[in-house]
Amino acid sequence: MKTYIVGNWKLNFTVGEASIYLHKLLKNLPNYRDVEAVVAPPLIALQPLSLQVDRHKLKLAAQNGFYRDYGAFTGETSYTQMRGMADYAIIGHSERRYIFREDDKMVAKKVAAAIRNRITPILCIGETESERAFGETADVIRDQLIGGLSEVSDDDLDKVIIAYEPVWAISSVKAAKLATPDEVAEVVKLIRKVLKETYGAEFAESVPVLFGGSVNPSNAGAYLTVPGVNGLLMGGSSLILKEFLDIMETAKRVRS
Repeated sequence: MKTYIVGNWKLNFTVGEASIYLHKLLKNLPNYRDVEAVVAPPLIALQPLSLQVDRHKLKLAAQNGFYRDYGAFTGETSYTQMRGMADYAIIGHSERRYIFREDDKMVAKKVAAAIRNRITPILCIGETESERAFGETADVIRDQLIGGLSEVSDDDLDKVIIAYEPVWAISSVKAAKLATPDEVAEVVKLIRKVLKETYGAEFAESVPVLFGGSVNPSNAGAYLTVPGVNGLLMGGSSLILKEFLDIMETAKRVRS
């Protein structure tokens, strides 16, 4: 199974800045065989960067998209329109859930739309600090996982990636705390248990599970060695060229 290093640029970089950064990244990024490098630029930069990117070294992801393919939906962009530009799509990110109020039904529609348009969804799930404090982690993970996959057919389950990102550990959250490798291992084990009970052992064992939560070069190695973790979803470190390259190199070392 591949190791995935996914950088979410969020609301950063103009189109020009994104192009310059991508040029520098491609110039310095080796072509790793078993480590997939992915960046998710702002939507406005996705199209021009798709013409610039070397897909042998790096893939592009969409940060968001609409679940309908066409229609009278002013201001939205569909996954159909991103086909051929984005290889992956981040869906259900905590900022979409908690700032923009996207629920599991909306997330499920977007997951299905991405698959329909041959874009691999990275389904993000994770509990808040209060949910964890009240012992609700297992219920939240189960609900978001099953809810997010509810419109995916059995034949398409192998087209999904899961990302565990505890909201309380994301660097953009006030007073964020670092998740320990043991805490991550506990939830990743839970994720695979829920998937096994719902979809069977084969899918539970084969689906890639990523971790995201204040990932940086100093802790990337520890998270990548957590049993059942197949990669990282990061924010701030993906905006700093050296840090992104360092994490890629760490992933290569862990992989080998």
